[in-house]
Amino acid sequence: MTTTPRSDGHLFPEGTVEPAYTLGEALGTDAAGVLDAVPDADRAYWDRARAFVQQELLPVIGGHWERAEYPLDLVHRLGELDLLRDGVDVEGFAPMSKAAAGLVSMELSRGDGSIATVAGVQGGLAMRSIALCGSEEQRRRYLPSMATGELLGAFALTEPTHGSDSVSLETRATPVAGGWLLNGEKKWIGNGSMGGITVVWARADDDGRVRGFVVPQETDGYTGTTLRGKLSLRAIHQAHIRLEDVFVPGENALPGARSFRNTADVLFATRISVAWGAVGHAQACYETALQYALQRVQFGRTLAASQIVQERLARMLSELTQIQVLVARMTEREESGTLTGEQASLAKYSATRAARSIAANARDLMGGNGILIENRVARHFADIEALHTFEGTETVQALIVGRGITGLSAFA
Repeated sequence: MTTTPRSDGHLFPEGTVEPAYTLGEALGTDAAGVLDAVPDADRAYWDRARAFVQQELLPVIGGHWERAEYPLDLVHRLGELDLLRDGVDVEGFAPMSKAAAGLVSMELSRGDGSIATVAGVQGGLAMRSIALCGSEEQRRRYLPSMATGELLGAFALTEPTHGSDSVSLETRATPVAGGWLLNGEKKWIGNGSMGGITVVWARADDDGRVRGFVVPQETDGYTGTTLRGKLSLRAIHQAHIRLEDVFVPGENALPGARSFRNTADVLFATRISVAWGAVGHAQACYETALQYALQRVQFGRTLAASQIVQERLARMLSELTQIQVLVARMTEREESGTLTGEQASLAKYSATRAARSIAANARDLMGGNGILIENRVARHFADIEALHTFEGTETVQALIVGRGITGLSAFA
């Protein structure tokens, strides 16, 4: 009988010891060569993000995700590497194109959805709100320290009873001497309980318009409670926020935020980045499944030698390639200023749907090993569910696309 040595010197019968699988290599999957001509400046951001993912993130993130721990050391490291801005211009920092921001989102998502969401919240939402709607003084005061990760930022729009219909938000802003009083509640607010600042969107009592306010989280009346029991994005803290007569001085009101249109502009600017994130999740699932199939032996041969497995891999690669092409093209349109709302929604809708399909196929291909956190796919499978919902649910994106197709609004 052939045997395999154990660490304590005893022997196991051959075949009873499962080998260790190497599943974390970055394969750089790009079957259509979509990213072959990435400019050097954009590639520098991409390379930094990939090195961070391979060397610093993947070795530890599974444990953080499992324990629902927010790894602030990794967040600060993102700031040191200038990977938190999502393309927002900040004085003293090198230019970051929309393509570079997308590639960073893709690469961080390939590593972990929680960490990618940190960058999306910090740069894409909180920093962008201040960049687009803030005064010059506010931009100078907040953006540099947010770009480095020294100051965490949150974006508080969603409410417990207003998710997809966020335009109907009920948080109130009442003008008072010297500023405003805020009252209301917000939910699912990334970084909302971490002690930084929160960009709060509220409806003004005087004219009914939606306005934006920068609120330090230590302000009296502000309570951010970390949500527990999540099955997705477990390594970022999201909060339920209660605002009870929170006084905001006039200088903390964003002068360029005077209607929901301004809020929508911020969300529009992040939609392609979210689509890139879906590409990264899909790539992680495909590449993990491929590496597993080349190493896992069943019925005397690797899974990769089976016809049905090759068909599954081909299907996953086909779906991945389609969304890579789509998102890259939409990014080109965004760079040129010709991207429409319908196109941005189509990119997000298509990319997250494809990522879900690839994740499900990868999990199934890996059998029972596919549900182990250490084998990556289970984490991505769960995190894609959140990505599929936030920044506009699948239904909302479909209705935006449908309105563009028919010229008729079907929003209730």
